[in-house]
Amino acid sequence: MATANSDNQPTAVRGRFASTHWSVVLAAARTASPEAAAAMEKLCQAYWYPLYAYLRRSGHATHAAQDLTQEFFARRIVTRRIFQGMQPTEGRFRSWLLTSLQNMVRNEWQKEQAAKRGGAHPHFPLDIESAEGRYAAEPAHDLTPEKLYDRSYAIELLNLVADQIREKYRQDGKADLFLELKTFLPGEHSARSHAEVATRLGKSEDAVKMAISRLRQEYGRFLRAQVKRIVSSPGEVEDELRCLRAVLED
Repeated sequence: MATANSDNQPTAVRGRFASTHWSVVLAAARTASPEAAAAMEKLCQAYWYPLYAYLRRSGHATHAAQDLTQEFFARRIVTRRIFQGMQPTEGRFRSWLLTSLQNMVRNEWQKEQAAKRGGAHPHFPLDIESAEGRYAAEPAHDLTPEKLYDRSYAIELLNLVADQIREKYRQDGKADLFLELKTFLPGEHSARSHAEVATRLGKSEDAVKMAISRLRQEYGRFLRAQVKRIVSSPGEVEDELRCLRAVLED
């Protein structure tokens, strides 16, 4: 059985986001240590797609959006320029990240740089080639670039939470159980009844209902723990949860 921290996350999972996002940002701003850089890179890997979706919805062509996203992380993150004038004492991490991108696009990006694919700046390891496929799969809607960014950010956060729970179930030797029950999580759509899942698992229907209830409760705990990492104070957690629900319901 995996040990858990105060945020109800197993130790192995906790290494992926070992502290609040703001503390990761501050550590990366204050030191050039490999540990701080690695933690910042994990944040970027988790949340780069919403920035790409924002750029595409803003009217940038595919290659321009790819170049801008890569340039943002290469120029702003790797070179640490994103930390200039930073005051992460209040506000949401997702808002700071988007504002940083907007500042770069507005003030520093020149169209002729698009062909450089990052120019002389260090390359940042993003799976940028997959971005357009993901963007093309976005459902038809009339969301503004900002709202699409918030929606994509919320989905990435929920995917991260699901990955964390999947890993916990795997460590507990219950990977097959998670695969059967995950479609009953919020945002998922299951075409199977409780009775069908019970038959597949060789359990009673009541046992399956109880397992689903436990999974949903655990999902809620993991989600709350993750949201704590993207706000600047515990008092903002409930408001951020309401915001996430609202953007997903648009």
